[in-house]
Amino acid sequence: MKWLELHIDTTHAGLEPVETLLSSLGIDGVVIDDETEFQDFLENNHQYWDYVDEDLAARMQGRSRITFYLETGDEGFARMGQVRLALEALKRQRSDCGTLLLTMDTLEDADWENNWKQYYKPMEIGERLLVVPQWEQEDPAVRAALGTRVPLILEPGLTFGTGSHATTRLCLTALEKAVQPGSRVLDLGCGSGILSIAALKLGAVSALAVDIDDKCLDVAYENAAMNGIGREAYTVLAGDILSDADLRGRIGGGYDLVVANIVADVIIALAPAVRPLLRPEGRFLCSGIIDTRAPEVAGALTGAGLEILQTQEADGWFAYLCR
Repeated sequence: MKWLELHIDTTHAGLEPVETLLSSLGIDGVVIDDETEFQDFLENNHQYWDYVDEDLAARMQGRSRITFYLETGDEGFARMGQVRLALEALKRQRSDCGTLLLTMDTLEDADWENNWKQYYKPMEIGERLLVVPQWEQEDPAVRAALGTRVPLILEPGLTFGTGSHATTRLCLTALEKAVQPGSRVLDLGCGSGILSIAALKLGAVSALAVDIDDKCLDVAYENAAMNGIGREAYTVLAGDILSDADLRGRIGGGYDLVVANIVADVIIALAPAVRPLLRPEGRFLCSGIIDTRAPEVAGALTGAGLEILQTQEADGWFAYLCR
């Protein structure tokens, strides 16, 4: 089936009247892009990010846009005509809604379902790992590569954490050397579970993964199952280790390796809490640190009594291995 993908360019003030207009025509499933909300999010959630992609920032510059979809065919084109007439009337009524320009693309069903997959291909990481998107695992070339590498199978569409970002690659490369047979691993801010699952594939005996987003529970368990890892070896919990005493009790301590691929502010806040999580000779591996924050994070780690054993850098991002 083909679909019409329609965009209405407006202003922040015009979003609500345009959405109301569409709803009056029976169109309620819309996607809203708004620079004001984007900037508000960045301003009020700075603890969760250190870097905003320049292309994303450019796309959001001055943008207030509503996107919706109609089936290609007589009914869809008739509905599009109704929208165009209604927009012309709205423009006459209000002067604060911008251009109200209506533009159109056409899509196949498969475009929605599969086009994003082109961005995820098998990746060799370090000396031992091969990150494999779930739909690529039957490819003969992938099977041949698996003769010498440990497969880490993921469904990248489920959530963040695919191995493609420099911070994740840094952690995975370091994991190859840090994980020893029989290691107990704690993954803080686990996302897709990629790091803790990789640790288990590399020889860890058990892993506990934690994230403040409860959506990661199902995602990490699903990715673990694709790698033949069951809940007897892998546990995923949701919550904030810094504010939830009950969660800290469930996590316990004595881990051989704690990993955290998050952002600088969270790692700085975590630093004083890391030592009780580790056994005496345990290691703490942290990444997600943009270069401009690296000295600050290093200072927080050493200030918390951790010794930095190794520093890695790639594409302007840093990772530290500590004890």
